[in-house]
Amino acid sequence: MVRCFLIHTVCPVSALGPGESRVLYSRVFGPDESIVSEQNRGLNPEERRLLQKEKVAVVARQVRSAVSLSREASGRPLVETVPGEEALALQEADSGVVRLRAGDPFNEEMSALWLGVQSLGFTLVCESYENLLLAEGTLRNLTRHCLEHLHMLGQGSESTCTFEEELIQAARGTCIQAQSLREVLQRLVQQHFG
Repeated sequence: MVRCFLIHTVCPVSALGPGESRVLYSRVFGPDESIVSEQNRGLNPEERRLLQKEKVAVVARQVRSAVSLSREASGRPLVETVPGEEALALQEADSGVVRLRAGDPFNEEMSALWLGVQSLGFTLVCESYENLLLAEGTLRNLTRHCLEHLHMLGQGSESTCTFEEELIQAARGTCIQAQSLREVLQRLVQQHFG
């Protein structure tokens, strides 16, 4: 089962300090762990939301570290991509898996699959027993749809922003409409399991 999907920064952005990652979009699926967990049962809705937000931020930081290590180890320079070349950026994206131990940040062990496309990270957090090849294919399809969607939002603006800045601005402005993302996820799941 997929626990969450997030889009976050993986490279330095001018508004962030070194080593920081900004979550641009996140969507959590499944039961709320803070309701199920004994120790968190007494939390009010706002405290549960903040706890959920912190769990997503922990995943983003761990993935950011993994992307940085992967890029350093590969020795490949980060090539600037211009708008319209999303397919090329996706083909050259760094990818990997991070094991999230039980309790850090979720109650159970999870796997976080990630794609580092330029300065953005696309992460899918799954149960540890999930088929990682199937999850990676789903993540690539979802990332492609998100990049296409964000590129369409950025079209028409006469800006000198880089590709990453355009994506970040578009994501910040719209936060990718949850309805369209839900539809994409449903369609992808139905294709693989239906």
